[in-house]
Amino acid sequence: MQEKKQFRTNMIKQLQTISKPQYEHMSYQIALQLYKHASFTSASHIGITISKFPEVDTYQIIRKCWQLGKQVSIPKCIPETKQMLFRKLEQFNHLESVYSNLFEPIMEKTKPTEPEEIDLLLVPGLAFTKNGYRLGFGGGYYDRFLQSYNGETISLAFSMQLQEEIPLQKHDLAVEKIITNEGIIVTNE
Repeated sequence: MQEKKQFRTNMIKQLQTISKPQYEHMSYQIALQLYKHASFTSASHIGITISKFPEVDTYQIIRKCWQLGKQVSIPKCIPETKQMLFRKLEQFNHLESVYSNLFEPIMEKTKPTEPEEIDLLLVPGLAFTKNGYRLGFGGGYYDRFLQSYNGETISLAFSMQLQEEIPLQKHDLAVEKIITNEGIIVTNE
């Protein structure tokens, strides 16, 4: 477990060296590739997190989804049970800042989403292997959610987040594709 913690710390330090212009440019490159991908174009309902630097910027992707008439759902974490629920987001002012300056949906202003309503889930992570395994931020929320999610999964990552090896556990599940600023990696072939 210490190995994972140290790996996370090192990865965050590395990502924090990205300049704001470089961050914006690479996030935009990733978003453009996502918009052209068949999994995105065919999806009518996207599950996505509200990004926090140094994660790939998701605000522009959410705006694009709304512009295209796609439904967007974002996670609400329940710390007591370590479970994650998704709620439909129709405007950014339906968000509130929770722990660690993360933004989540305001329960009274958003409606629940059932997992099977989400066609495409954009799964966040801190580091990834080319075969789709990911190291998250340490809460285990997505690992639990992915165990019963049957839709498509894509992760968005800066190329520096791709690693030869990351600390894994038996229950870790791979995503199907990773879109980076340098291209698309199909992991399930």
